[in-house]
Order: sequence, then structure tokens, then C-alpha cells
Amino acid sequence: MRYAIVIEKTETNYSAYVPDLPGCVATGKTQQETEHLIQEAIALHIQGMKEDGLPIPEPSSQVEYVEVPV
Repeated sequence: MRYAIVIEKTETNYSAYVPDLPGCVATGKTQQETEHLIQEAIALHIQGMKEDGLPIPEPSSQVEYVEVPV
């Protein structure tokens, strides 16, 4: 499965979350580390949902950028 992730830069690190998997988050010192950690978090999140007998949400979020004149 391929899930959209959102990575945000903070003052001290990076954080990431998965819109289609509420509660699935990760933080890291670099963007690359954060991407790796969110991949692991997604796998663990889905594994936990399976163990709990919960349905696994299909990826449905889309990411697009729009140009805005400033």
C-alpha cells in the first residue's frame, strides 16, 4: 500500500503524520530520518490494527501543490 504522509519542519526537528491513519506519527532530526521512521510507524500501526481485528483503511488522501500569487 502507498500512503500519503505529511512532513513538517519545526524549530528543532521534523515531524510526520499519515492522514489516512489517525494517530500514526513520527519525529526525527532530519527529513530523511523522519521518512524512514514514518515508514516503520505505518508498518507497526497496520500490524496493530490487524492484531486488534480492525479494518485497514485504504489510502485515499492525495497531495497536490497549488500556485498562489503573492
